[in-house]
Amino acid sequence: MKPVLIIGGGISGIQAALDLADQGIKVYLVEKSPSIGGRMAQIDKTFPTLDCASCILTPKMVAAGSHSNIELLTYSEVKEIKGQAGDFNVKILRKPRYVDVDKCTGCGECTVKCPSKVLDEYNLNMSYRKAIYIPFPQAVPRKAVIDAEHCIRLNPPERLAEKAKERPLCGVCMMICPAKAIDFNQKPETIELNVAAIIVATGLTLEDPSKRPEYGYGRYANVYTHLEFERLLSSTGPTGGEIVRRSDGKHPRSIAFIQCVCSRDVQTNKYCSAICCMASTKQAILAKEHLPDVECTIFYMDIRSYGKGYQDFVERAKKEFGIKYVRGRPGEIEEDPETKNLIVRYENTMKGVLEKLEVDMVVLAVGVRPVIPDIGLDLDEDGFVNLVKPYVDPTATSIDGVYVCGVAAGAKDIPDSVTQAGMAAVKASILAAGVRNG
Repeated sequence: MKPVLIIGGGISGIQAALDLADQGIKVYLVEKSPSIGGRMAQIDKTFPTLDCASCILTPKMVAAGSHSNIELLTYSEVKEIKGQAGDFNVKILRKPRYVDVDKCTGCGECTVKCPSKVLDEYNLNMSYRKAIYIPFPQAVPRKAVIDAEHCIRLNPPERLAEKAKERPLCGVCMMICPAKAIDFNQKPETIELNVAAIIVATGLTLEDPSKRPEYGYGRYANVYTHLEFERLLSSTGPTGGEIVRRSDGKHPRSIAFIQCVCSRDVQTNKYCSAICCMASTKQAILAKEHLPDVECTIFYMDIRSYGKGYQDFVERAKKEFGIKYVRGRPGEIEEDPETKNLIVRYENTMKGVLEKLEVDMVVLAVGVRPVIPDIGLDLDEDGFVNLVKPYVDPTATSIDGVYVCGVAAGAKDIPDSVTQAGMAAVKASILAAGVRNG
């Protein structure tokens, strides 16, 4: 059998890789980040079961990292694809980690001693990491990587640039690494592969909430995106799982969750992002579990609880946890300059009146956008991969032999992404077997 290439190491890419590898098919799993895991690695719990997201994801990550038929190409990007179904030639750029992954044991000594502090993207820039770092505790591979942009030795500050010409600056990580794994001489490497099929599982990014300036994101300290709030809930997050306000470090007594921010909006994204209603319901429940006395209000246009058990989940939020649902899209948020509290102004469309609510914290359920590699795929008007046979084959793209799964094909939740990944794996396996059989 010929191998299959999967672009994207989130939950859908991992699932497709495992499905193929278990059939004896060689898989190259390409991920642009230093670790596989994707967005699900940043989530605390899943809806509607409130299962631990890491408890679901981490075993799959470990299985993918240790499977004899899966080769992880992390910190890598696909640069060129040529050929046709059954015979694709792919060029992949592997970026230098400046760490020998065969020697690195993931002990973390280097991350403790490194003098350069950088905002941590895993925690949505709400905490700091070092210039040499392991992306998160469950990372696969659990190997350090050096951020060349912020490494003093690789990219010295301008004031020290002349001195760096005479002798290398810093190098603490190299001196203390017990495995002698630091290698500042690594260079970018181009890898060429020949594969039978390609699966695009490149996932999502969040819309920019500053496109709705009336909500004050970036101006008001206590306005968060729902992914930032997710990190506050997590024990691996910037506050160790404690919900505190950015402005004063105090526990909020009231939180407003606003739906459809940069989603279902002709000014930004007109489509529904599929996950927001349930994500906010879940986060409100978790907030009540962390802080039993906190008052949670969810502002919505309409609740789209389409999945199995989703409506029951909403009813449970109302009855068991006392979460309030207000039908109305807030038009403006103002900040009290003294208390840093937030005043939400909205029309209650059930009553037909204008109202306001003062809260300690606001969480914006921000819409999602796909992340699509530049490999010549046709995209629909919303930027998702165009499905050429959406009703009979929800994985087929405009390029024969290239399949898609997860949010790259359309906004969806984790279960639907995993299901579609299985479909894509089946299609790819047929091509791989066809190559073998001639």
